Amino acid sequence: MTRAFQPLAIPPTAGIGLRSPHIGEMLTRRPSAGWLEVHAENYMGDGAGVEALERLRQIYALSVHGVGLSLGSARGVDHNHLQRLRKVCERFQPDLVSEHLAWSVADGAYLNDLLPLRYDEEALAIVARNVQTVQDTLKRRVLIENLSAYVAFADSSMNEAEFLAELVSRTGCGLLLDVNNVQVSAHNLQYDAKAFIDALPADSIGEIHLAGHATNQVGADTVLIDDHGSRVPPVVWMLYQHAIDRLGPRPTLIEWDTDVPVLDVLLGEAMWADMLSASIMFNRKQASRQAVAIKPRSALPSFESEMRTGMPVLAAFAAAKAARATPVASPPMKERYHAAA
Repeated sequence: MTRAFQPLAIPPTAGIGLRSPHIGEMLTRRPSAGWLEVHAENYMGDGAGVEALERLRQIYALSVHGVGLSLGSARGVDHNHLQRLRKVCERFQPDLVSEHLAWSVADGAYLNDLLPLRYDEEALAIVARNVQTVQDTLKRRVLIENLSAYVAFADSSMNEAEFLAELVSRTGCGLLLDVNNVQVSAHNLQYDAKAFIDALPADSIGEIHLAGHATNQVGADTVLIDDHGSRVPPVVWMLYQHAIDRLGPRPTLIEWDTDVPVLDVLLGEAMWADMLSASIMFNRKQASRQAVAIKPRSALPSFESEMRTGMPVLAAFAAAKAARATPVASPPMKERYHAAA
């Protein structure tokens, strides 16, 4: 049954992923959360969870995040799965819908993972066709999320950021920037995480994800695992700071899928995201005002040089402040980013 919901556009603030242990508390407490995100596949049937989400949808703005479309499948997206997603969107009227740049289906078998693509023209044509099919069916723009990766194809002719930018150009889709995924992939494949973010078309980024990751030692190598099972670590906060510096505030989600803590921990992480974003924008305004009052417009101070003015950056982000330094000369993005399996 399709229900009419009052439009609740997602603001550029932090929200949380709605997980089953928290549904009852969300209904009774109605805490101050910027918005909620759910996995589409958990709401494709009926039951108490679906009824609860219908009630919560009356209170909170909503994002629907898919994990099963397999946009990289050469045979195209599964028609039945896409129709189930369409019904979820019609039922809950989410403000944002997103999926992953990945494949997970082979010969009708669904794999329990999101697998990377070879980034070349052939794969781009397949993904663009599938994204267009999804957008035509849902009658809305879909955000595509960058993947957390552990291996890469040696014969890719472009990098993931270039691939995503071209996908936006061809289909009009948006992007979901998962900052934790950027950190995980950049570490594992040895490329520049900030350069990846800088290479994405800024206007297309409609949502940001933040999460924790695990650190595994494999022989002499350290491998980061995208497990969404802990607080956002300092290195991801620093990368988020870089993203907000470049993009300005965006709807930002705290993801936590394993070892799910009490609700207040998620709400606290969302609060930190809001406070960091607000602090960055406050200092930017302060820097601009001082530049206009003291210096000619041709000599505006850098944002970094004004970080000590205005609202103090919270102690939790001291590491991010300390890490800000004048960048050294480095190879072009393409040379830094390409990695082989």
